[in-house]
Amino acid sequence: MSLRVVLIDDHTLFRAGLEGLLASRGIEIAASIDSGTDCIPLINEIKPDVVLLDMRMPDLDGLSVLRSLRAQNMAMPIVMLTTSTEEADLVESLRAGAQGYLLKDMEPDALVIALRDIVAGKTVVAPDLAQVLAKAVKGKNDAPPAPVDSPFSELTPRETEILGLLAEGQSNKAIARNLGISDGTVKLHVKAILRKLNVHSRVEAAVMAVENGLSKQHAH
Repeated sequence: MSLRVVLIDDHTLFRAGLEGLLASRGIEIAASIDSGTDCIPLINEIKPDVVLLDMRMPDLDGLSVLRSLRAQNMAMPIVMLTTSTEEADLVESLRAGAQGYLLKDMEPDALVIALRDIVAGKTVVAPDLAQVLAKAVKGKNDAPPAPVDSPFSELTPRETEILGLLAEGQSNKAIARNLGISDGTVKLHVKAILRKLNVHSRVEAAVMAVENGLSKQHAH
């Protein structure tokens, strides 16, 4: 499957290097741009499969570009490709609609696999940052319980409990073991949670839980 990518990054050498690496793996860089300013008409015209976006740029930072693209109803996956391992950058990016948060020092083949997964509909966070996301969850443990009119008010107590565990980075298997239910039951609950929260992936649901101060401690 050939992928067409738009790359937005202010480092010319990085863009040139990445273009070569991706081209050798059958991924086409449809446009390579040094700034997010005025990129919307170009992206609209090219309609790429995915946008790769740097977080730190002098004119307009990646988060602002991401928000502008989403405000224009650009539906294609947008992936942050960055050196930033900051918890705030990761959480804000996912909240603003990024479908991936990848680090620039990752192996080229791992990047290609991540891009294909993202285009297939998954949300991918660099494996090195799983702990950062978990830390974001733990950091919210002392937050007040989610208010009644929160996005979680439609969830059943069991779904809320599962979301709390999911937000702590637990797999379906681990959740099933913790709660003494089957993997299949957990999958059904997770499906219902994603539908009710109107998100497409476990990562997005976890980020919502973090942002709203939901943790296992308040899920009972």
